[in-house]
Amino acid sequence: MTATDAATATPATPADFWFDPLCPWAWMTSRWMLEVEKVRPVEVRWHVMSLAVLNEDKLDQVPEEYREMLRTTAWGPVRVCIAAEKKHGSEVLGPLYTALGTRIHHQGLAPDHDTIVAALEEAGLPVELADAARTDAYDAELRASHQEGIGLVGEDVGTPVIAVPGAEGDRIAFFGPVVTPAPKGEEAARLWDGTLMVASVPGFYEIKRTRTTGPIFE
Repeated sequence: MTATDAATATPATPADFWFDPLCPWAWMTSRWMLEVEKVRPVEVRWHVMSLAVLNEDKLDQVPEEYREMLRTTAWGPVRVCIAAEKKHGSEVLGPLYTALGTRIHHQGLAPDHDTIVAALEEAGLPVELADAARTDAYDAELRASHQEGIGLVGEDVGTPVIAVPGAEGDRIAFFGPVVTPAPKGEEAARLWDGTLMVASVPGFYEIKRTRTTGPIFE
């Protein structure tokens, strides 16, 4: 690329993406965003949110099996992600999320200590970070990261949350898009273009239909 090309190149559009590694729908959307980076000038900036934090005031409204997961299993992976970010920078979140999500969603492994250690090793991070799963030492930072995303999008949502530039340069956040399987190529590009389009319309809030298909992991 020449100096002239670099000066005239389209600047990357930032897309802030909040995820919980346990959420299969966030995983599907995250794989779409990685595809978007290949076909549009986009830079995904990864952030952690927490299903446990999101639902801690409404545990009596969810099924018992899901409630138990939120109380126990859900805390470990997000704590490790936050610990990794705080000690090694936000750039490690993308590789760590991919390593965790591949094991949890594609390989069907439990998000336990062994799975987390293997994911850390794949991401090139110290395995000692897995110990963060068993402590609340980083919970204040976890809640702050979670609240940053929720503060943009509102309370009545789930994961993922994506924030993109709005019409006036502000950040507009959405829950989703929820999609399965993750679009690829030009289909991924069109969905991204549509996301930016609705974000540019003041007063736009929601498009939704009932899901009839579960996550399709490819």
